[in-house]
Amino acid sequence: MKVSYFAWIRERIGRPEEEIAFPASVVTVADALAHLQGLGEEYAYAFEKPGIIRAALDRKHVKPETPIAGAGEIAFFPPMTGG
Repeated sequence: MKVSYFAWIRERIGRPEEEIAFPASVVTVADALAHLQGLGEEYAYAFEKPGIIRAALDRKHVKPETPIAGAGEIAFFPPMTGG
């Protein structure tokens, strides 16, 4: 699955996107985030506060409990602020 990162998540991980083959145990967006946290120090740092991370599946904003099956892309980004 294509995984895209935005803003400071991208900066902390060091890349804008990558292809990841999630194991069968990764069923939801929250599972994917937890899996990513275990991929290395930079991922753990990027996702150290999972409760504030937002996600989109195929460019549609979704909740953490949303299943990822059938999606082509998952994107992670920090909360946005206006100004």
